[in-house]
Order: sequence, then structure tokens, then C-alpha cells
Amino acid sequence: MKRLRNPELIKITRLLKSKTLESDAPIWRTLAEKLEKPKHSRYTVNVSRINRSTKNGETVTVPGKVLGTGTLNHKVSVAAFSFSEAARNKIEAAGGKCLTFSALVKKNPKGTDLKIIG
Repeated sequence: MKRLRNPELIKITRLLKSKTLESDAPIWRTLAEKLEKPKHSRYTVNVSRINRSTKNGETVTVPGKVLGTGTLNHKVSVAAFSFSEAARNKIEAAGGKCLTFSALVKKNPKGTDLKIIG
């Protein structure tokens, strides 16, 4: 495991690992492990990929950054480590939400009905 230097990333991975133990939801451990990868190995996902991979009303996670290339034509909630300004605007314009991982954990502590894109 590579040593993390970003304090925000350290906080998020600790939260996800503790939620794994509390709620017995392995999805949080998987996300933490993906976020612990070196920056160049983390995922970058375009809005167009989210559009192709989701249905209206779904909640997805991206263990990395969401970029604004493409279009989104349905409402979706996206939790990611970071969003480009264009991606945030497109998700919100489609009626969706941009969430932090801590907000997602509060909203859905069991991690049910989540999809990881990346």
C-alpha cells in the first residue's frame, strides 16, 4: 500500500474503512482500496461514460475524478473524490447531485444499490 499524502484523501479512506467494519458493507473497503492507489492510477471518468452506464435515479461512485466531456440526459447522483466544474454543471443541469463520499456514507450507510464506475 502506497503512503497517502493528501489529508482529505486520508480522511476519506479512514471513513470508508471504518464504515466497512460498522456496517459490514464490503463496497466501502473496495472504494477505499481504489482511492489509495497512486494518483496516476486513479480513475478519471467522463460524464458520457456515466450516462452510458447508469439509469435514471441511480447512485454511482467514482474513486477518482469526474470530467465534463459528453452529455448526461438523465438524473443520477454521483459520489467522487473530485469533479471538474463542467462535470458538476452537467450533472446538476440534468437534475442529479454531486456528492462527497462522507455525504454518501451518511445517506446510504449499508452501501446498497451502489455502482462503482471506473
